[in-house]
Amino acid sequence: MFKLSINGLGRRRVISKIAFGVGAALLILAVFGSFYTVDEGERAVVLYNGRVSEVAEPGLHYKIPVVEETVPISIRQENYRFEHVTAYSQDQQIGTLVLSVNVQPTTSEVARIYSEFGSVQAMVSRVLAPRVNEEVKTIFGGFTAASAIRDRGKLNADIEAAIRSNIEGAPFQLISFQLENIDWSDSYEQAVEARATAEAGVATQRQTLEREKVQAEIAVTQAKARADSSVAEAKARAEATRLAGEAEAAAIRARAAALADNPNLIELTKAERWNGALPTTMVPGTATPFVNLR
Repeated sequence: MFKLSINGLGRRRVISKIAFGVGAALLILAVFGSFYTVDEGERAVVLYNGRVSEVAEPGLHYKIPVVEETVPISIRQENYRFEHVTAYSQDQQIGTLVLSVNVQPTTSEVARIYSEFGSVQAMVSRVLAPRVNEEVKTIFGGFTAASAIRDRGKLNADIEAAIRSNIEGAPFQLISFQLENIDWSDSYEQAVEARATAEAGVATQRQTLEREKVQAEIAVTQAKARADSSVAEAKARAEATRLAGEAEAAAIRARAAALADNPNLIELTKAERWNGALPTTMVPGTATPFVNLR
């Protein structure tokens, strides 16, 4: 009986030691597990029995074991891409848009983000995504396909302004928005290509016509210049002839006046030009040249 008693006492001691060791280990784990750190760019939502009690800032913190737990919430700026967003233009052309949105959670709204959404990703999915899809369809529907291509900057700005207006009061900020791409249906792209080809052909013909018009204007100008030159030459020749005739007439008048003033000038001129020989043949009844018997 005494031996059994000793053995029972030994077992109790062993069990006690084991229990003490396990308890000490759990205590150590609980103590060290109660410390936690919050990184820069994050905030920690502290839950007390599942209820939000506070929001911890970056640094080392302590939480009550078992009854308190923490949930990290990022407040960093993140980029979210929305692909395959389809919308119809004003002229019933379907476009598939690729959008890029930079979003940053509001630091003072971390508790609200957790309480209402549980995570930033859930907040983006439930708040931002539906509004982006809605505003894209509304704004895009006010543009024709051609104007959406031509005025893409305005389309981008209008969509961004509409989204900003629609998310007022949300626990995040819209940092930037970018319409990255618009993909049209194959039939529309083929039609655009055909129209561009036709417009290029028209432009080529217009350029040809303009060139021919310019060349015709040059030819007309050159012909006019030649005609003006010929007229000028004819006028110059006529003027020269007129001046020559006037000069000749003036000379004749001068000679006539001289003859009138000097009636013997003709006889003198004849005498000066006579070589002294009489003509060998004379018509009967005519006078002998240069011989005045009187």
